[in-house]
Amino acid sequence: MSRLTLAGLKDFDEIYELMETSFPDIEHRTKEDQRDLFKDNAYQVWIVRQDNGTLGGFLSTWDFGDFRFAEHFAVNPALRGHGLGKEMLADWLDSSCLPAVLEVELPENEIAKRRIGFYERLGFRLNTFPYLQPPMQKGKDNLPLYIMSYPAALTAEDFLPWKKILYTRVYKTDAFSGC
Repeated sequence: MSRLTLAGLKDFDEIYELMETSFPDIEHRTKEDQRDLFKDNAYQVWIVRQDNGTLGGFLSTWDFGDFRFAEHFAVNPALRGHGLGKEMLADWLDSSCLPAVLEVELPENEIAKRRIGFYERLGFRLNTFPYLQPPMQKGKDNLPLYIMSYPAALTAEDFLPWKKILYTRVYKTDAFSGC
């Protein structure tokens, strides 16, 4: 990985601040719950810093041995549109031969469509089978999303074992229904 470096707890406050400005509450955990993820060996946060030390962006990921999951990905708003996000994600994809998945909002507005297009240009495939992201905070609802996969498309049946891992390990829920 070229400019990506592994983050530690010393970087957490900056990462969480960018997470809060980049994602609605329903799409991230509380600060305490997010910090606790650093205790899990499968969880990593990759960052890029500018020459002046400013956080340029972050990519939080999970490595489950058979596949990888990109959970959160954000670039500093002042740096968007200059290729940093593309570089970060391409470096992460190139760092392993394991397939990768991520969640995206349904293409119901222009921003969601543009985000899907961004991932498609990097080689991800949009899988349109139904998927619900379990709540990331108590009191929140499930969130209907789509799964994007790299390098190949998946069927709902192909995704099922990975979905079970995401539900139990990432979202810490036993509400997995198998569908």
